[in-house]
Amino acid sequence: MTGRALRGEWRHGPGRGFGRPGGWQQADLPSADDAAAWFAGRLPDAWFTGAPELSVDRDEILVVGRLPAPAVEGNDPAAVAAAEAGRISRFREETRDERIGIAREAEHRYQRKVAWGVAAGGTSQLFTTLSAPVMTRLRQPERKVLDTLVDAGVARSRSEALAWCVRLVGEHTEPWLAELREAMSAVDRLRAQGPDVGPPASDGTDTPTES
Repeated sequence: MTGRALRGEWRHGPGRGFGRPGGWQQADLPSADDAAAWFAGRLPDAWFTGAPELSVDRDEILVVGRLPAPAVEGNDPAAVAAAEAGRISRFREETRDERIGIAREAEHRYQRKVAWGVAAGGTSQLFTTLSAPVMTRLRQPERKVLDTLVDAGVARSRSEALAWCVRLVGEHTEPWLAELREAMSAVDRLRAQGPDVGPPASDGTDTPTES
């Protein structure tokens, strides 16, 4: 499902500064290190009970805030879940236009799409999330892994099986991935602090022009 189909919450589609053939490389993107602070300052104070949680990659900034849990008499689990879902739905509808405006500002600033989600009590819901296609070439042993997952009913297609594998790796290697991300961020910071050497200096000679 495209952003345009998500009830208008993403009003402008791809191709407006968010990509190019081959996809964005990390060096092309502005840093999002201050995104959490920017959103904390930009969002209305009354929206969430605290600062929202942010998850950032090269394509998307996911903003998830927590709403006050509704009070329900009797604490019936079904009633509690219904009240939480209702509160989330009300927040989504009442803040739609303002969230679109904030998302546009953030997308211009960070060159990434913005997705929203909220939690209330034990219920959480993501409103809009980006599904980015990833093109890759796999040799037969790797394709067999995906086909085994499809044949076993774990996934419905090779692409879904590949996503399943990525999630599994992420769950079991998160500490190592976190260290790797921090190391890459440190390299980016050092590169940004380096001297600006500018364009190569001319040696005073002119390059002949073909006639």
